[in-house]
Amino acid sequence: MTALTSRRDLLTSVGAGFGTLALSDLTARELRAEEPPSRTHFAPRVKRVIQLFMTGGASPMDTFDYKPALEKYHGQSLGPKEKPEGLTGPPGAVLKSPFEFKQHGQSGRWVSSVFPEQAKLVDELAFLMAMRSKTNVHGPGTYMLNSGFLLPGFPCMGAWISYALGNLVDNLPTFVVLPDAKGLPYNQRGCFSSGFLPSVHQGTMLKPTGTPPIPDLFPNPRFEFAAGSKEAATRELLDTLNREHARQRPGDTRLDARIASYELAAKMQLAAPEIFDLNRETAATQAAYGLGQPATDDFGRRCLLAARLAERGVRFVQVWSGPQGASGNWDNHGNIRTQLPPMALSVDQPIAALLRDLKSRGLDRDTLVVWSTEFGRTPFAQGGEGRDHNGGSFVNWLWGAGIKPGVAYGESDELCYQASVNKTDCHDLHATILHLLGLDHERVTVRQDGIDRRLTDVHGRVIDEVLA
Repeated sequence: MTALTSRRDLLTSVGAGFGTLALSDLTARELRAEEPPSRTHFAPRVKRVIQLFMTGGASPMDTFDYKPALEKYHGQSLGPKEKPEGLTGPPGAVLKSPFEFKQHGQSGRWVSSVFPEQAKLVDELAFLMAMRSKTNVHGPGTYMLNSGFLLPGFPCMGAWISYALGNLVDNLPTFVVLPDAKGLPYNQRGCFSSGFLPSVHQGTMLKPTGTPPIPDLFPNPRFEFAAGSKEAATRELLDTLNREHARQRPGDTRLDARIASYELAAKMQLAAPEIFDLNRETAATQAAYGLGQPATDDFGRRCLLAARLAERGVRFVQVWSGPQGASGNWDNHGNIRTQLPPMALSVDQPIAALLRDLKSRGLDRDTLVVWSTEFGRTPFAQGGEGRDHNGGSFVNWLWGAGIKPGVAYGESDELCYQASVNKTDCHDLHATILHLLGLDHERVTVRQDGIDRRLTDVHGRVIDEVLA
């Protein structure tokens, strides 16, 4: 071509999806050469991470943080006299948990009746019982647990891990996001963003219940010009246009990410169909995850897929429970008695099945599972039996490689309103996860606007107390 047509104009005119088109291995090698070498600072305990994120703020005093004082002070007005920032209404009287708590395992860990299956595994878990957030607002709180910052524009943990370590295999994405079928979480795709890191490190969002799960992975029969023997010529033309576009815009990483996605798509044409066909799993495995049951099918399907993706070399998988909004998530303002049990039911069996499945396949030796939520709930009633937002104290837990099983670190106050002893926050959690991956969180940095940015900002310590 003597005069190259605008890439935007050509793509607009042909109107086709090019998700299935791959560029040459040479292009892929050139792109990878521009990234930091895959390296660790010390011997890693973990190769891959699965994060289970409960959107909306799972109530600690109704799940994992038993507080007898709530029964003692039930109905008394002990809360702040003025509405704290971020709460949606004035605090009411102390509200006891409507759920029965029992001790489980040799560790004697208290667990609510809403989590009967996870309760059986408490001796394998390490609980962070005094997590706290800087905010009582969903959007900033969700950003914090994902990126370490309250504001948008910063890379999420999955992107940092992808940037620092690269992929384990070249036929699947390094960072995969499995959103709730009901919708995306607060901040939408901002939770999976690569921020100021190269765009290739952003999360690849997959929908296991979609048809197909990965849009445009295979050629659309409507576009004959890009199929069969014509595919090579189409790919060659795209290669020429993309290289010229990239040459004219050397600082824009979005095209690099698109080129890399084409290369990955070609490889996924062989790998992905087998992974997404969960009908290949035994009936016993499908039943264990709750597939086919209305309450557990969606989350169970995504947990099973997360296990298969991890087994095949995806480095970071994020599984979301609940969309943003006023319903269908863990944001139980209206009535904790009626709104929490359905959410707990939807995840409890699948989570237990995931841990057992990973262990049965020996993946517990190099896989970390993290149960997260952006903040907790108030011990004071909102309306009748609801609970409001509370960044003062909440619970996360960890399982798998490098984790000391059956321990709990930190304590909240007697009402579970504020973290009290051995407090931790997202920066400590992130530092610990990076440490298990063989990374010093203070050394994983990128210069941005004159500042050496990192996932943990200027904070964070490794929580050695929960490490084996």
